[in-house]
Amino acid sequence: MWPFTSYKSLSDSGLLKNSIDYHSHILPGVDDGVRTMEDSLEILANFEQQGISELWLTPHVMEDVPNTTIDLKARFDELCAEYKGEIKLHLAAEYMLDTLFEERLQAKDILPIGETGNHILVETSYFSSPIRLFETLESIKSKGYYPLLAHPERYQYMTEKDYKKLKAMGVKLQLNLASLAGRYGAPEQKKAEWLVKKDMYSVVGSDTHRPSMRHWEMKIDSSVLKKLAASSANIKCGEWNL
Repeated sequence: MWPFTSYKSLSDSGLLKNSIDYHSHILPGVDDGVRTMEDSLEILANFEQQGISELWLTPHVMEDVPNTTIDLKARFDELCAEYKGEIKLHLAAEYMLDTLFEERLQAKDILPIGETGNHILVETSYFSSPIRLFETLESIKSKGYYPLLAHPERYQYMTEKDYKKLKAMGVKLQLNLASLAGRYGAPEQKKAEWLVKKDMYSVVGSDTHRPSMRHWEMKIDSSVLKKLAASSANIKCGEWNL
């Protein structure tokens, strides 16, 4: 770390004003994220103070957390009935690329992400690649969807070659903002900064799981924030959308 590097919080940077958060776990009581409606409403109030305009709720769907589409929609309706603020809420899901996902994909039992309704937020293990990663991503495309890969900087097995191959395939990448502050570790931060520099990300998200994850307070290298603001990543509402 250079001694004269300057840092700025996301809140002070202005990047969050009128922004879209494409990844969160604040739908209460459905996964490892927020447990209570009160906590969800607290987070939404904080997001509103930061100027966030739209939020995608993306609960986990995987073999260990087999949420059903109908149950998630019912819980989402409950949250919308309780929330009286100005943030526009959307429901999608974060799908682990496992056997359950393949079954859901074949049945078209999917909660897509993005205004156009033709993207799917997906993830893998942090430590090892699925056996058929690229084949599964192609299968998603064959069903008429575009894969949006959650927090690619956190996958320890991925290399620069993998990221370039994903982009060449038409897979979009979603940045976890906390990665830029080193919240997941130095290697993840380094990867995230490289991906920002190479303009590889399409959208950003907070991946918020609880009220204490106040991502807007994180200190990030000002030069990285500047590059992110100038990138093609969908930071602001009204600009390019999924």
